Amino acid sequence: MAALSDVLVVNAGSTSLKLSVVDADDRSIAVESLEGAPPVEAVAHRVVHGGQRFREPVAVDDAVAAALGELVDLAPLHMTPALRALEDARRALPGLPHVAVFDTAFHATIPARAATYALPERWRALGLRRFGFHGLSVAWAAEQVPVPRLVVCHLGGGCSVTAVRDGRSVDTTMGFTPLEGVPMGTRPGSVDPGALVYLLRQGVALDELDHGLEHDSGLRGLAGTDDVAALLASGDADARLALDVFGYRIAQAVAAMTVALGGLDALVFTGGIGEHAAPVREAIVAQLGFLGDVAVHVVETREDVVAARGARSLLRSNR
Repeated sequence: MAALSDVLVVNAGSTSLKLSVVDADDRSIAVESLEGAPPVEAVAHRVVHGGQRFREPVAVDDAVAAALGELVDLAPLHMTPALRALEDARRALPGLPHVAVFDTAFHATIPARAATYALPERWRALGLRRFGFHGLSVAWAAEQVPVPRLVVCHLGGGCSVTAVRDGRSVDTTMGFTPLEGVPMGTRPGSVDPGALVYLLRQGVALDELDHGLEHDSGLRGLAGTDDVAALLASGDADARLALDVFGYRIAQAVAAMTVALGGLDALVFTGGIGEHAAPVREAIVAQLGFLGDVAVHVVETREDVVAARGARSLLRSNR
């Protein structure tokens, strides 16, 4: 029989679905299916976007599920599979509390100067502001490397660079949606908004633009694939360009984050690319020599642990 501290974590990302059971000692075991999960105390769901309403873990009922559904347009690539997994889990495990834990929550501490877009107030009143993402991953990395001034590069299917001062996010590259920032596997990162308006005026349909930005850009847009191992092994000019653009923009972002921190004590790489693609890390670090002697760490991301802790904290506070 599982201990009361065991939490099933459902992590539906943009490119994968991961199920694991995490115990009170932060040990986790992979689970093949919801039906195959052992007895647990609760189910924690990683949800990418909490919007302006959700900044702490929240127990999911029908009203909360409906409210999360209203956020799908902010991050369709992530929210759609996450809400589908949430619905499936609530149906399969109806007797358990289900808790949503948000990637955006960690970035609720970024100051107004970092969160605010220079847009008319009538547009900002619609909720346009920078939220930031990958918060569970960054929170874990900051715990593993507890220095005053830390930059975390979460590099995977999605990529972001975050400035962490004394364990709190003070700036990050992703914004209102997970499209902003550095180039990613299939997403472009920041693009001149005028270029997107130009495409619309040239007859590119809105749905085509949306799909292209989510699925056909980034490394895939530059080289035809987002498989970094294949790009590293290729001698093709497009592959070299894709990796050069990728590394250059990330190095720029790290340098920019040092402004928010007033310096840099350590740099962390995490996520699938950050953890496993040493040549990519080396190319980024090589461009940052002007920052001086900075410790570089590779940290295995443990979003499941942070999600499980969030669920336990909420359940304890409600007892």
